[in-house]
Amino acid sequence: MSNKFQSIKGFYDILPEATPLWFKLEDAARRVLAQYGYKNIRMPLVEPTELFVRSVGEHTDIVEKEMYAWEDALNGDKLTLRPEGTAGCVRAVVEHNLTYNGPQRLWYSGAMFRHENVQKGRQRQFHQIGVEAFGFDTPEVDAEQIVMLARLWRELGIEDVALQINSIGDAHERTQYRNVLIAYFEQHADLLDEDAKRRLHTNPLRILDTKNPRMQAMC
Repeated sequence: MSNKFQSIKGFYDILPEATPLWFKLEDAARRVLAQYGYKNIRMPLVEPTELFVRSVGEHTDIVEKEMYAWEDALNGDKLTLRPEGTAGCVRAVVEHNLTYNGPQRLWYSGAMFRHENVQKGRQRQFHQIGVEAFGFDTPEVDAEQIVMLARLWRELGIEDVALQINSIGDAHERTQYRNVLIAYFEQHADLLDEDAKRRLHTNPLRILDTKNPRMQAMC
């Protein structure tokens, strides 16, 4: 057994020659976000597991397969390294009543953690910059964030970027689509693998992302 310690698979060091690029990205993000009135918030790396189960979804890949979750040996609390930033940001806004004086534009950055299949561009510790807007009831804030992101790309010199917008409708339309999707898959039940059968009535949309070649033609 080797006594040489190495970084854990999917977790990597950012070495000094790379940090100037990180500074460039972070500085540009701070400038652009401040110009649009977004304030920085910093949440803990560790949150209660139930926060992500409720917000991300109990039957999602993130919760079922990818979260670094454990029970605290000292007090029995169920804890998780954050796999994304939105849930913790919402928790902080509610806990501290940040919208008491009106809408809030917030941004955060930092490390997130998911037990991914490691490959180029996909690590188990990754870094995310996110924005959240609270207390706005019109779609203008969505357009604002799209324009803001495009401005950040320009600041960074990123070109040849195309924006694609997709929607599966409102809550009523999503329910209808879900029912149609379940009925379709039930007609082809003989082609479903065990993972798809398990998801059929809990999260049928995830079946569309199957990597099973036998099922891809059906999807």
